[in-house]
Amino acid sequence: MTEVLARSLALAALSAALLLFVAAPLAYFSRRPYPGRTLVESVFLLPIALPPTVIGFYLLLLFAPEGPLARIFRVELAFSFPGMVLGAALFSFPFAYTAYREAFRALDPELLETARTLGAGPGRRIWEIVLPLVWPGLLSGTLLAFAHALGEFGVVLMVGGNIPGKTQVASTYIYELVENLELEAAHRASLTVLALAFLLVFLTRSLEERWRSATKSPGPSR
Repeated sequence: MTEVLARSLALAALSAALLLFVAAPLAYFSRRPYPGRTLVESVFLLPIALPPTVIGFYLLLLFAPEGPLARIFRVELAFSFPGMVLGAALFSFPFAYTAYREAFRALDPELLETARTLGAGPGRRIWEIVLPLVWPGLLSGTLLAFAHALGEFGVVLMVGGNIPGKTQVASTYIYELVENLELEAAHRASLTVLALAFLLVFLTRSLEERWRSATKSPGPSR
């Protein structure tokens, strides 16, 4: 179980980190309307409405030895840990993107405009104004993506194949234990994942409350 849990945590951490670097910039540029934003965001949020098996099936076709990635880039990701990371990141993308988008939308546009008129460039505005204000929202979205990837089953099963010592993670390990009627071992593993999931959700909610408090406008003094 220790090896499986370590692999699960690595999968969740890598997919959450990938989402932070991909979804956060997209969410930042989507804080304002632009032509086709509804269509673009519908594509971004599509994994919410799709069964994990559908996403896993098409990823398996994409990652297969005879798939497009193998033919063009000579990369085979089917039944591999990197393939699972990409699959988990794709399935968790809507959760991270939505949290990041709401954090950026809470920014006061006048604050950024004032900084721009004072000569602050885009990079300086992001590092000195945007990130200090939205980091709780970014961390909350990253933890949410981490928790979602940690508990993902369908996508990682289809893309990774549940190979012991290679692609087996906590969710598929518990499924295998139940399938083999090893219920006591499944109970112990499930309790471990349950405790970890509760901790992650608690931290996420705490950060969301902190972020909301920080972005509220102060009321009139009495």
